Amino acid sequence: MRLSTVILPIHRWGEGQKIWRRAEDLGFHAAYTYDHLSWRSFRDEPWYGAVPTLTAAAAATERIRLGTLVTSPNFRHPVTLAKDLLSVDDVSDGRLTVGIGAGGVGFDATAMGQEPWSPKERADRFAEFLALLDELLTNDSTTREGTFYSAVEARNIPGCVQRPRVPFYVAATGPRGLRLAAEYGQGWVTYGDPRGPADVPVNQAPAVIAAQLEKLAAACEARGRDVAELEKVLLQGSTAERPLDSLDAFVDWAGTYRDLGITELVIHWPVPDSIFASDLAVFERIATEGLAQLG
Repeated sequence: MRLSTVILPIHRWGEGQKIWRRAEDLGFHAAYTYDHLSWRSFRDEPWYGAVPTLTAAAAATERIRLGTLVTSPNFRHPVTLAKDLLSVDDVSDGRLTVGIGAGGVGFDATAMGQEPWSPKERADRFAEFLALLDELLTNDSTTREGTFYSAVEARNIPGCVQRPRVPFYVAATGPRGLRLAAEYGQGWVTYGDPRGPADVPVNQAPAVIAAQLEKLAAACEARGRDVAELEKVLLQGSTAERPLDSLDAFVDWAGTYRDLGITELVIHWPVPDSIFASDLAVFERIATEGLAQLG
């Protein structure tokens, strides 16, 4: 099992670079950031772009993997996103992971003046978005005409450092999304019950993930893939569980999900006076000792 963190893009880089370097020093497998224009309670607070942040983080670190958790079609186009991802993969010397999902109905969904998409349209767009992004990052030149997204002789030379392309971690819980994870994913991401993870009683939260893992395995089997090929990533912070309260709480929580088959846990870097507030000293102890305590 691996342990990673999410660092929100809320810090001026003079301070932010210290956090990304500290994440590397603490031994985290990866450090991700949210790819939003703004986000929930942080809407009227500082919030920077994910791609410039990851580019700067790539230059400031040497070993830790970096990535989006997650990007989406809400305000992205595959042609321009592919060029950005190719560039970050190069600057990081092949340390980029692309977490990607269908998007939601938050601020990003209307910031460019569009009407919010229905769940069906989000799913339709995501399927087309993911297929085109895969093609763009795998080939030197891509031409494809789609219902929502097209490319005309779009060049991506010299290609990704990682071959055949940067890995995709597909965030999905529904049938269509899980099929896409099985088709395109090198990893799969969940944060709990999408209908309201915080409303699920703590003792029932693992059962939600277990059921999702069963559906992922079925989607992989239908695709002719071994589900063991995919990383299974659990993003902490949306459920009523509180694994960052103490080292013991983390060990119990991590052990539960390791036994279910989760291969990577992602915890939020503490943000004071927010939903991600936690004791930094405890957090750092979890980073350095947590997985070792699992035995």
